Amino acid sequence: MTINRRGALGAALATTLAANLPLSAIAQGAQQGGGGNWPSKPIRIIVPYPPGGSSDIIARSISQPLSEALGQSVIIDNKAGANGNLGADLLAKAPADGYTLMLCDLGALAISPSLYPKLPFDPSKDLRSVSMLAYSPHLLVVHPSVQANTLKELVELSKKSDLNFAVTASGSTAHLAGIELQRKVGAKWEYVPYKGGVQAVLDTVSGQTQVLMNGMLATYPQVQSGKLKLIAVSKATRMPLIGSVPTIAEQGVPGYESGTWQGVVAARGVPDAVIARLNKELVRIIRTPDIRARLAGQGAEVVTMTAPEQDQFFAKERARWAQVIKEANVRLD
Repeated sequence: MTINRRGALGAALATTLAANLPLSAIAQGAQQGGGGNWPSKPIRIIVPYPPGGSSDIIARSISQPLSEALGQSVIIDNKAGANGNLGADLLAKAPADGYTLMLCDLGALAISPSLYPKLPFDPSKDLRSVSMLAYSPHLLVVHPSVQANTLKELVELSKKSDLNFAVTASGSTAHLAGIELQRKVGAKWEYVPYKGGVQAVLDTVSGQTQVLMNGMLATYPQVQSGKLKLIAVSKATRMPLIGSVPTIAEQGVPGYESGTWQGVVAARGVPDAVIARLNKELVRIIRTPDIRARLAGQGAEVVTMTAPEQDQFFAKERARWAQVIKEANVRLD
């Protein structure tokens, strides 16, 4: 074996210097170099909505596999409030060390800057993308007692009967999707806001509200059980799982598409190496056959993106919903 003397001397010198560095300097260098020995403690994933919704379902699906991949506990922490903004603010103010993440509807997160004039954080400046995970189209559903089976019939009924439209949260993607649809088809209904999708679904099931637009992942089980009647799906093309159900676009609103885009974000400043590791593991986990099949059976598609691709998606969603908010003159304090 031949050893290069210059290389050997360089390696010996580097080892000597490292041995004489203070531990704090070594730790700081590791962090600046891309995360060092991350992760060395449990990871918290904030879900900024109540348990049982689309984000919560996906977070709990990936938590155990992610824990096994990283060798650390992964804790799901539901921090509901202010249409997800409470949890997002907690993330924005968390240490940028990769131990606090958030899994949420990125469409809703993109809406907040245009909707809330006093938002305590800026998603585009205080947060950074990690990975997109899944897409679940909105389902337009009604209580079984509602005498309408198509979008056209529902619009006509709304003009002569009082219909309450359950809103999963004021300013949510589903709320603005309902507003956009209402403006395009001329429907008339009264919006009833809730603090989360679970209660909005339950109240529509009970008949306290009659119309609901919500993510398929959290809503389809109630359709399967016959407790809600499905009118349309908001995807650009029909869903294989419900191939007989026409899209909103097919029912007179060309180009209409909406839904919940579940993704993971971190605080701005988390090292690139940590983001790359998380993206790699999350994409691998969400693509595993069992998780993919489980989500597909509930109406969610696995859709993954790199961090830069997710940034581009976020910018596009911000522009789209800002226009809807402006045209509808929607504003929340």
